[in-house]
Amino acid sequence: MLLNNALQLATLLLWLAFALFIVIYLTMVGARRGLGTALRGLISRFLFGLLVVLIAISFINASAVFIEPQQVGVVISVLAPNGYYTHPYRSGLRWIFPFLERVELYPVSWQTYTMAATPNEGQKLGDDSIKARTSDGQEVSLDCSLIFQIDPDQVMQVHVDWQSRYIDDFVRPVARGVVRTLVSQYKADEVNSSRRLDLERDINKQLHDTFLEKGFVLDRFILRNVMFSPEYATSIEQKQVALQGVVENQHKADQIRQLAQGEADAVIFKAKADADAVKIKADAEAEAIRKVSAALANDQNVLTYRYIDKLAPNVRVMLVPNNAPYLLPLPSLDEPSPITPTLTSSLGITTTQAITPTGR
Repeated sequence: MLLNNALQLATLLLWLAFALFIVIYLTMVGARRGLGTALRGLISRFLFGLLVVLIAISFINASAVFIEPQQVGVVISVLAPNGYYTHPYRSGLRWIFPFLERVELYPVSWQTYTMAATPNEGQKLGDDSIKARTSDGQEVSLDCSLIFQIDPDQVMQVHVDWQSRYIDDFVRPVARGVVRTLVSQYKADEVNSSRRLDLERDINKQLHDTFLEKGFVLDRFILRNVMFSPEYATSIEQKQVALQGVVENQHKADQIRQLAQGEADAVIFKAKADADAVKIKADAEAEAIRKVSAALANDQNVLTYRYIDKLAPNVRVMLVPNNAPYLLPLPSLDEPSPITPTLTSSLGITTTQAITPTGR
C-alpha cells in the first residue's frame, strides 16, 4: 500500500510538472514569436523523451501492486480463460498488465463481527441482538460475536460468490439463522443454566461447518449475554429467592441434625467408656482374686499377713510365741473392756489384739 501510494504521488507530480512546463513554454514563446511558432517548438526530441519517461512511469505505477501481509489479491484479467486467475496473489510486490488486469484485495486476518443490544457496540447501530424463541415459548435476546477469517486458499470462491458483500450477505444472516434454530431446541431455564455451554458448543459446530463450505474459517462463536423479557426475569428472580430460602432452611436443619448426632455420639461414647472402665475394673479384681487364691494355695501365712496388714490404726497388736505364758491386766471397771482375740499362726506365733472401743 505504501509503495502504491508513493508511485501514484510521484506520477501525479511528474505529470503536473510536465503540464506546467508546457503552459509556461507556450506563454513565453507565444508572446514573443506567436502561438503557432510556440506549438511547433513543442515538437522536439527533449519533450518527446520527457513524455516517454512520464508514460513509462505511469505504466509502472499501473503495473506494480504491493500486497500487505494480512491481504491476498484476486486478479481479474481479460487475458485469463475464466476472467480471473485461479490462484490468488500472496503478500509482496506483484505485477499485472495495466488496463487489462486489476487486483481485488481481501483481508485474511481474523475479523470480529458483533451483534449486541447496546448501541454502538456492534457493527449495526441500535439494538442488533438476536431475538429467538425457546422450546417453551419464551423470547430471549442474545448478544454474540463471531471471530472468523477468509480462507486464503478459498478466496477465489469468496470473490465469485460474495465479493465484498460477504459480511452482510453471508456471515450475518447465517449466524442469526443458526442461533435462532438451535435456541428453539432448548428451554428458557436451560439457556441461562449450565446447558448454555452446550448451546454455545452446538452453535460453534454448525457455524464452523457452514462457514467452511463457503470458504471461511470460524475460530469461535461467543455467546456474550442472554436477556429475557421483564416478566420472565422477575419470575426467575422470585424463584431464586424462594430456592435460596429453602436452601437456608435445609442448612439450618442439617446443622441441628449434626448437633443432635454429635450429642448422641458423645453420650454413646461416654457410656461405652464407662462400660469399658467397669469391665477393666472387674477384670482387675478377678485377676487379683485369682492371684490371692494361687498364693493361699501355696502358703496359708499369706492370709495372716493380709489380715494383719488390713488392721485399723487404733488396733494394738502384740506378737508372742504360742507356747509362751503371758499375763494381761484385768480390765478396769470404769473403762470399756478391750476385746483381745488370740490367733495362732502355723509358724507357732500367737497374735494378741487389744481393740479399744471408741464409744459406747
